[in-house]
Amino acid sequence: MRVLAKDVKNYVGKEIVVMGWIHRIRELGGVTFIVLRDRSGQTQLVYHEKTEFNLESVVKVTGLVLANEKAPGGAELNVSATEILGAAEPDLPFSVNQDTEKTSLEVILDNRQLSLRNPKLRSIFTIKSAISQFFSEYLRSQDFTEVKTTKLVSTGAEGGTGLFEVEYFENKVYLAQSPQLYKQTMVASGMERIFEVAQAYRAEKHDTPRHLNEYVSLDVEMAFIDSEQELMVLEREILKRIFAGITQYHQEILTLWGATVPSSAQVDAFPVIAHEEAKNIISEKLGHRVFEINPEGERVICDWSMEKFGCDGVFINEFPRKKRPFYAYPLGLKTMSFDLIFRGLEITTGGRRINDYQMMKDTLPKFGLTEEGVGQWYIDNFKYGCPPHGGFAIGLERLTQKILGLTNVKEASLFPRDRKRIYP
Repeated sequence: MRVLAKDVKNYVGKEIVVMGWIHRIRELGGVTFIVLRDRSGQTQLVYHEKTEFNLESVVKVTGLVLANEKAPGGAELNVSATEILGAAEPDLPFSVNQDTEKTSLEVILDNRQLSLRNPKLRSIFTIKSAISQFFSEYLRSQDFTEVKTTKLVSTGAEGGTGLFEVEYFENKVYLAQSPQLYKQTMVASGMERIFEVAQAYRAEKHDTPRHLNEYVSLDVEMAFIDSEQELMVLEREILKRIFAGITQYHQEILTLWGATVPSSAQVDAFPVIAHEEAKNIISEKLGHRVFEINPEGERVICDWSMEKFGCDGVFINEFPRKKRPFYAYPLGLKTMSFDLIFRGLEITTGGRRINDYQMMKDTLPKFGLTEEGVGQWYIDNFKYGCPPHGGFAIGLERLTQKILGLTNVKEASLFPRDRKRIYP
């Protein structure tokens, strides 16, 4: 039976089998020390002869476990037999066992099939998986149902801009920017509380450290709310569960990256400030009047929050109607909507939605839209009765980036897609 690298220490004095990749080779006199890597970690193999293996070859190794406090995990395998399961060529285009801190992002992404073998880089996706896990677990505990909506749509949730067109038999369809219209449909169906973890697509010509054209969105929608305030309360609880789970189960990865996550008390301390007030704070900090909350402004407002409240997150609400999608619930010239800015980056957008049929009909022309253009099936949700509701979406890659302190959101995508990159 195969033993994982992390468990080798539990078999001192016994013969076991391990399988994995040859991560490092060191020859010392007539002895060869090999570090074997598997999904759980690393263990040391000892050969009393010179070996002819290449780095990254996949092997099955049998041997006797001996205690050695200097070896990874405090034990090593005195090898008696080796079977090569997958030989690697010697000319690796990417050094898997090296520190990648000084390696350019382009080199890392161009060699993604190999760079993902680097334990530190791969740990990014352990954190990403954990975020999704704890997000889903918490919502299920609150009687939310997970759904999977279509990613081939006839129109855009954000008014039809920034869409990737797809050939679909005799019709023209697009990759979904958001599951928004379908989330609302599921709420109106009587399911009331739903969530989705899925890809979203934006055909926006950005080339920045904060944008991807394909990303994973953590979406939530719930019925019978009065305002966006209830949604911010829900998001606080979700984030507290995510941060607590990462701290409990993945502290070694946080340590590896020199990273920390906010405590529950710090999440509760995230201030809620109106959009206009946020602009005033940013203007005062920068020494000149700002008219938009741009990336610099997001960094400034989080620095302000850290100085004033000891936390690096800020909820900004009451966005102007002209800055929100057509379905945002209006409050005069403002809306019941919000963003969450975390460590200098917007990671969430949400709010209450319009649920009244006549209000929706009156709103569409103000945004240059028609019922037919948006989709009559969507408008019929309100025609035939829809509860007051709202929701939000968290960018999974952005949250991962900010937890680990990554410089570019592309680092948090397994195979990032931007304006130029469609390979690998």
